[in-house]
Formats: sequence, structure tokens, C-alpha cells
Amino acid sequence: MTLADKVTSVRLVLAPAFFVVYLLPEIITSFFSLQAVDPVGGAAWSVPVLWAIFVISEITDMLDGMIARKRAEVSDFGKLFDPFADTLTQVSYFLCFIIDGILPPLLFLAVLYREFSMLFVRNLMLKKGITQGARPGGKIKTVTYILAGALALLAASAARLGFDGELYRWLVISARAVFGLSVVMSIVSFLDYVTVYRKL
Repeated sequence: MTLADKVTSVRLVLAPAFFVVYLLPEIITSFFSLQAVDPVGGAAWSVPVLWAIFVISEITDMLDGMIARKRAEVSDFGKLFDPFADTLTQVSYFLCFIIDGILPPLLFLAVLYREFSMLFVRNLMLKKGITQGARPGGKIKTVTYILAGALALLAASAARLGFDGELYRWLVISARAVFGLSVVMSIVSFLDYVTVYRKL
């Protein structure tokens, strides 16, 4: 593995870590059969940890491509490994937010369908000896995923810190709006990949 691939692999560790930390307060509550988690004492500790994982994950997503280009280590493996790590990370985030009722499950299902369909198209390309890296539409889709994830995490953070009133409601509405946009962009980018495949 190149240095860029090693940086990418950090996300494979952080994705499940985010999932565990996000659900840990609820797991602890269920384990001890408590009626409710105190927002300040029970779940507030998870907020800085979740943000640290989120920020580090997104930084590695920027760094791996920069490192690969600077060191002239762009490889077919990296072209597939990077989007795989991205998808694993983003699906982990979104699943947490759906469990909390911040994001709608129907839109998440559309994301899953898109990602599995992309896997299928990439396999078809590999059969033809083609390794397709990220395209502009896919990069825009990733940016909208990140924005939706950040807004949803802001909403989750507000709830865990006890701010579950008007602020929480507007953050949820904003997160859902951007998430809806990201789903549209994901479908558009998928159709772009299909068009490229047909031309090739």
C-alpha cells in the first residue's frame, strides 16, 4: 500500500468507531436499565469525540488524493479504495442519524441503492480492464454528503447538550434539505458514470 492508501485506511477504522461512540450512551442506558440518559452527564461527552472522528475522517479524505498526486502514486487500487472508504464512512454516519430520527430512512435507502449500483458499474468496468476514478459529479455528491452529515451531527450534538428546542428543529430541517439535495446529486452522478461506461 502507498502512503496515500494508508491515509485512506484510517477512515476504515474511524467509520465503525463513530458508529460505536454515537450509540454508546444508549447502549449504556439499556445495559443499566435506566429510564433516560442525562443529556449533560450521559451523552455530552460523546459530542467532542464524534466531531473529532468526523473532522479527522474528512481531512484524510482530502489528504489521500493530495498525497497520491504529489508523490505520483495514483494507482488503480487507490481509485477504488478511496471511494470504498468514503462510502463506508458516509453510510456509517447516515445510519446513526437515521436511528436518531434526524434523517429520513427513505432517502438513506436511495443512497444505499446508488452505492450498490456504483459497485456493480465499477465491476463491469473492471471486466473491461478500466478503473474509473472519481468524476466531477461524484466529487460534488461527496461534498453534499459531508454538508448533510455535518448538519445532522450539529443537530445530534444540540440534542445531546440539552438544546432540543427550536435550534434542534431548524438544524434537523436543514440537514434533511441538504440530504435530499445530496440524494439528487448522487443519482445524477451515477447516471454520469453509466454514460461513461456505455461510451467506453
